[in-house]
Amino acid sequence: MGGTASHLTRRATVPAPNDIETSKGNIIVHGLVLSTNTQRVLVTLAEKGLKYELKPLKIMESEQKSRQYVEGMQPFGLFPVLIDTDGFKIYESRAICRYLEEKYKGKGTELIPSKDIQARAFFEQAANIEAFNFDPPANALIRETVVKKIFYQKEPDPIKVAQYREDLGSKLNVYENILSKQPYLAGQVYTMADLFHLPCAQFIIKFGDGDLFESRPNVKQWWERISSRPSWKAVQEMK
Repeated sequence: MGGTASHLTRRATVPAPNDIETSKGNIIVHGLVLSTNTQRVLVTLAEKGLKYELKPLKIMESEQKSRQYVEGMQPFGLFPVLIDTDGFKIYESRAICRYLEEKYKGKGTELIPSKDIQARAFFEQAANIEAFNFDPPANALIRETVVKKIFYQKEPDPIKVAQYREDLGSKLNVYENILSKQPYLAGQVYTMADLFHLPCAQFIIKFGDGDLFESRPNVKQWWERISSRPSWKAVQEMK
């Protein structure tokens, strides 16, 4: 599809995690490498070429629900939480990613268009598509097919699985149309809106529902394009 060659050339220079040091030391990420929300932050850090330290939470001991964590880190007892080199603290994965792009603009890959107001508007549009159309059914499917089985030793409810697949499939039908006209969700250039999809889509494909992507040619090509970036491969190798 249009624009692929230039992005293939550019992405070859994307640094892997921990390759480039920040001026004052390490960025700290409290989370888990297997968490989709944490992965969203880690791949952004990789795209920006920023050095960081991942501090895994002891979720089996409910560390994230402890009084110390809730009062000092994240009031909802969730993760990830990022602490910047100057001590600035922020939670919510998409907010963290946006912060990193703005704070470290000029480093690594530009993930949010900054020079063209229309390109920025299309990015915001695409980011909202991910947050409000893709993420809800994708997360519901993951909870039913992955989380329920691995963490609660319960079998997925086939009726719920069918419903979540149908919901996600209907959204991906729209993606198929959008991506028939452009290589990325916001247009001709890879942006954070594409990046936001990586963790949940990877889980869905890995745990048996990859046909939702494979059966839609334009969605399939888009997925292959964004999931082959060195930044995402580097995060996958951390598992």
